[in-house]
Formats: sequence, structure tokens, C-alpha cells
Amino acid sequence: MNRKPKILPIRIYGDKVLSQKAEPVEQITPEIAEFIEDLTHTMYEKDGVGLAAPQVGVSLRIFVVDTKWTTEDKRKPLVFINPEFITMEESETNEEGCLSFPNIFEKVTRFKYVKIKARNEKWEEVIYEGEELFAIALQHEYDHLNGVFFIDKIPQIRKLIIRKQLKELESTTEENGINIRND
Repeated sequence: MNRKPKILPIRIYGDKVLSQKAEPVEQITPEIAEFIEDLTHTMYEKDGVGLAAPQVGVSLRIFVVDTKWTTEDKRKPLVFINPEFITMEESETNEEGCLSFPNIFEKVTRFKYVKIKARNEKWEEVIYEGEELFAIALQHEYDHLNGVFFIDKIPQIRKLIIRKQLKELESTTEENGINIRND
């Protein structure tokens, strides 16, 4: 039986799961395999180049990245489970956005070159090297696993400027700490 992947609701700034450190994955279970399919499907459907498990309300150390699908029209998602950076070199500043921060874009300084190891969806150990958008996406999604946001990396003066937008996002958080985007 072929299962059709689901689109998962994106959690928005103010949701408590986004600020938590995600738990390591112990093994690939059928549930986790399905979740990875859903996470990947959601990333594409929401026009993202990366998506971390906490962004859909699951506090596990998993993220998916595919930085070329919009330009090359080919889908080649990469799955990162329990990732760890091995090398991070130089730095550069680029504009970033995030599905959990709709309509907010800011300049963020990150490492220009990274090397990362993780497990993939088959539980194989993989190592990737990245530059440019790929390196940015890896760092951005990894930060989500640690409860860190791209806005945490911008100057305080910029945070003051976008404070109203952030308050508006937070204001839609329910009393139980959940904030889901409905679009």
C-alpha cells in the first residue's frame, strides 16, 4: 500500500516547541520513516529549502534540506538525523527568511563553509560539505534543533525594528503554547 505524504502544519514564532532543544533519534521506526516523508513533502509544498522537525511540532533532531529544487526543478532531498558539525570556516552575511517567521527577512552572518555528519533516512552515516545556500540552510535548520532562531543572530537594533512583527506572531499563540500557521 502506497501512503500519500501529509502536509504538516508549520509552527510559528511564539510556539513553545520552537524554543526547545530537540531530542536525539535512537533508531528509524516506521513512524519516524513516515514522519520524514511528511516533513519532506511539507518542505516542498511550503516552498522551503529546508525544514526542521520542531517547525512542525516534533521535538526530534531531524531536518531535511534541498537547496536546488527550485532552480534545477529536480527534487533531491537530503535527510539529517542527529547532525553534528565537523568543520565551520570563514563567514559571510546573507539575507534569510524562515517558514516559522512569515514575511520576516533579515541579514544573518553565518559560516561560509561547513562540513556536517549525520544519519540519513536509512540510518547510514553521511558526511556533507557545503558552501553558499547549502551551508546557510544546514546551519539554519541545525539551529532549529537547538531552539535557536535566525533572528537571534541579528543585531539588537534590528530586533527592535521588527519587534512589532514578532509580537504579532506571538499574539496568535494559544494558552497551551501552540502557534500554527493556517494557510
